[in-house]
Amino acid sequence: MEKPVVIALSGPTACGKTRLGVLLAQKFNGEVVSCDSMQIYRGMTIGTAAPTEEEMEGVPHHMVAVAEAGEQYSVARFVEEADGCVQDILRRGKLPILVGGTGLYMDALIRGNRFAAGDFSGEIRKKLYERLERDGIAPLYEELWAVDRETAERLHLGDEKRILRALEVYLETGKTMTQHHAETQEGEDKYRAVRIALAFQDREDMKKLIDLRVGKMEDAGLLQEVEALMAAGLPRSSTAWQAIGYKEFLRVYDGEATVAEALDEIRLRSRQYAKRQLTWLRKKDPHWILWGKERDFAYALQKATEILTAEGVV
Repeated sequence: MEKPVVIALSGPTACGKTRLGVLLAQKFNGEVVSCDSMQIYRGMTIGTAAPTEEEMEGVPHHMVAVAEAGEQYSVARFVEEADGCVQDILRRGKLPILVGGTGLYMDALIRGNRFAAGDFSGEIRKKLYERLERDGIAPLYEELWAVDRETAERLHLGDEKRILRALEVYLETGKTMTQHHAETQEGEDKYRAVRIALAFQDREDMKKLIDLRVGKMEDAGLLQEVEALMAAGLPRSSTAWQAIGYKEFLRVYDGEATVAEALDEIRLRSRQYAKRQLTWLRKKDPHWILWGKERDFAYALQKATEILTAEGVV
């Protein structure tokens, strides 16, 4: 029996995934399923660069703004809900287009829900972030080192989100992140994913675009978005505050940093995140579409069409 086909469109932050995803959906009768661990939250459109109604251009987007910012959302819950979206799209004879930069979420969706039975309510994540707030990252890192040294050795103390995610996976499933990765390589995927990745030929051009996007986030009202989340009573232990942009502007809200200082930190963290995204992508051996100085979406759509034709998708 042939596996259902999905398009998996990835790339580092600010590379144009949202726009190309819409163009592909319009051309090939598709719908978008977001694979972004932070765009799932409501009230966080600016900082997560979630697609607006205008940017969607009438194309249905699933798994965007599906949870309250205070909810503790797990990768297992994402797979369950996102897979339901993919199955519904397929039943209606349309093409699922997975779009996003959270590699763990996209990979888990493509291979199917293979998580061992565990507590996927988000309570474990909530408790981990409460411990982070109370005790700092050092004891949590030591705990990860004790149960999954291989993963811990790849991370540094500043990488709080990935440290907590690795611990969460272990506490939920009884398996280390290293074991999950090994099983991913051994097992068959649920879907045949045609992977397409966007990137810049010159990394300096990517950095410039990231800096430009960060500036636009401030202009669009990122600080006001943070203020609204605080006014709504979002606990500081919530996962949502770990999203790049929110953590830094929360310090502005608290009077611990200036806007300029926060923006510099966001630019730095965004560049670092983009570098990690590219590292993950290279391991997936996707079909690359490389930008020059500017993003040419007509060219990208043509290249993507050639790729999908060669793969027998269209």
